[in-house]
Amino acid sequence: MTRAQFHDRLEAIEHDLLHLGELAAAAVQGAVAAFVARDDAGAARVIASDDAIDELYLAIDHGTLSMVALQAPVAADLRLVSAILHSCLHLERSGDQAVNIAKIQLATNGLPAAPVMQGQIAEMGDLVVQMLRVSLEAFSHRDVGRAEQLQMLDDPVDRLNRATHLEALKLAHDPQALDWALHANMAARALERVGDQAVDIGEQVAYLVTGDFREFTDASHKVER
Repeated sequence: MTRAQFHDRLEAIEHDLLHLGELAAAAVQGAVAAFVARDDAGAARVIASDDAIDELYLAIDHGTLSMVALQAPVAADLRLVSAILHSCLHLERSGDQAVNIAKIQLATNGLPAAPVMQGQIAEMGDLVVQMLRVSLEAFSHRDVGRAEQLQMLDDPVDRLNRATHLEALKLAHDPQALDWALHANMAARALERVGDQAVDIGEQVAYLVTGDFREFTDASHKVER
């Protein structure tokens, strides 16, 4: 493989990574919509869509490693390879969280939902999907400033996650409502993790551009407050 072929292949893999990100963002968006609307068919579609995410994740992972085995990358190329491999995993995990939310909907479709918590989950969903897309935009444009905005976007996600726990406590008098609320807390936690994955991708962008790795927040090692 010539150096030009290597760079062409690396560019194609990065394009696949951005496509994976859109698949993951669409899955999260679909899962939240299904959860809020109590839509079992929508939840089932999200679960089924995970096969495509997993297949693309594996293709990117294996393709990147195989390519590196055939070419000795320079330092800048190695940073891109590393950022792709890490970001690819974060996106696959975001898809997994979408499946978790969809499964929660299927498990709770007979329980009474709390409108306030549904609104909180919907707002969290909008925020984390935005975060995923910001992280992809930052990666595509090598924009560290854009990547650093993710820590600011993550703060309201964390606040909403904590707020769902407070709302659940208000339903302690009603066993069925509480059952749904506790599952909704799990959905909120899944969305909070998606936000963390987006922040982690932003950190990879900063590493790719500067060569220095630093954590934007404690998102990877967060202690619940």
